[in-house]
Amino acid sequence: MRKFGLIGKKLGHSFSKRYFTAKFKQEGIADAAYELYELSDIAELPNLLAREPELVGLNVTVPYKEVVIPYLHELDSSAACIGAVNTIKLEGGRSKGYNTDFLGFRDTLRQFYPAGEGARALVLGTGGAAKAVWAALEELAIPYTSVSRNPTQNQLHYEAITSEVLQAYPLIINTTPLGMAPDTDRAPAIPYEALRPGHYLYDLVYNPEETLFLQKGRLAGARILNGLPMLHAQADAAWGIWANENCG
Repeated sequence: MRKFGLIGKKLGHSFSKRYFTAKFKQEGIADAAYELYELSDIAELPNLLAREPELVGLNVTVPYKEVVIPYLHELDSSAACIGAVNTIKLEGGRSKGYNTDFLGFRDTLRQFYPAGEGARALVLGTGGAAKAVWAALEELAIPYTSVSRNPTQNQLHYEAITSEVLQAYPLIINTTPLGMAPDTDRAPAIPYEALRPGHYLYDLVYNPEETLFLQKGRLAGARILNGLPMLHAQADAAWGIWANENCG
């Protein structure tokens, strides 16, 4: 039995096991199983791999997409450029990190947001998921500014996001876990009263289906999209890596 799974700190919100279990059943893949592996610290990863020798593929979620890198033998070129990993291939005692978040976000954003003249994005958060978003925006030639509680050069603090600032960014992307189940009453601190029907709000969170961030956008007339299409797209890309390279 080949094992696949997801590592993260808290996984009660995750749909990954449900998605892959259904995929295996629908496609008649009888020799594969997908499990959730909560790790209180990324330092527990070597013990997990030793304990589960049947593991051939892992997904990685918050807060380990960046800190997992020192535990891997090798990085795919795109993951190395992005600086974050959400997919791991395990083969022959070696581990290789990939980033399929980049593909999942890029492809779903193309369908959601008409990136013509005047396209500009405000990216909320600066963690591992944000790094994949930055790379996709750069490939799509969409200028962006990132917002952080601890901003570095060329980034903004949340306190700097005024109504005037929000008007300058038609596309607003939440890459933080704020609003994720079970803490559904939270949302990034931006002036939601400044949202207009011309705004597009993309939340990488997919559970709940409509976060408080998206709800506020919908009530303002903005177009909204949650992270479920991205989850499916990045999961399919991860399966392509595992199946092609592990399954022959």
